[in-house]
Amino acid sequence: MRGLISMVHESKRSHYAVIFSSQRTEGDNGYGIMAEKMDQLASQQPGFLGVESVRDTSGYGITISYWDSLEAISNWKKNQAHQVAQQKGINDWYQNYSVKICKVEREYIK
Repeated sequence: MRGLISMVHESKRSHYAVIFSSQRTEGDNGYGIMAEKMDQLASQQPGFLGVESVRDTSGYGITISYWDSLEAISNWKKNQAHQVAQQKGINDWYQNYSVKICKVEREYIK
């Protein structure tokens, strides 16, 4: 299992989590470079709070990104570079995936 990649935030107010679960296809096919670019680009977006990501040896992974508003999530989804990455994901990188958007009311951190 690949370790947790984390740029986690500490938020004292409610915010939103985008949970992206996916099963990768075989081979990298440019995925690693694009994933790094998207992490960097997302971190520069207004409303971005942080991200956590993990993937096991079978290729199943979960990435959770945190945002301060639904508007920020919508703007990220519409980002042109992100749309290119999404299309590559659909065509080349993921056998299947799901996206869930949740409101985080409370968070406990040790």
